[in-house]
Amino acid sequence: MKYLHTMVRVTNIQESLDFYCNKLGLKEVRRRESEKGRFTLIFLAAENSDEKTGLIELTYNWDPEKYTGGRNFGHLAYSVKNIYETCKMLMDKGVIINRPPRDGHMAFIRSPDGISIEIIQEGDSLPLKEPWKSMENSGTW
Repeated sequence: MKYLHTMVRVTNIQESLDFYCNKLGLKEVRRRESEKGRFTLIFLAAENSDEKTGLIELTYNWDPEKYTGGRNFGHLAYSVKNIYETCKMLMDKGVIINRPPRDGHMAFIRSPDGISIEIIQEGDSLPLKEPWKSMENSGTW
């Protein structure tokens, strides 16, 4: 397992970039905009980190939302070599898969304290496979 990023929701891209880049010294390494999802993702790295791991993901949702109770903190993310094997191992240990890897690429679980953890398949998505492809969500993530 490899640590990838921590996601934080932001309400103002320019103010956030000023803080994280100009004041804290992080650098923007990539950006993704989704018209369909109505969000912008901006990945930031520290000076001495690579551009794929140990990042902060700033998530800007285009539709205004007031974040309360820590909702602006999103999730921790880890990549794995085989998402199906990892999810099976977690389930065997009693972990609930809140968002199963129906797409062969992404799943979510929660820590005992309710912290969302995203598990991402390294490389390309795996072929769709049961029981995952028809497994329903459980709770929230």
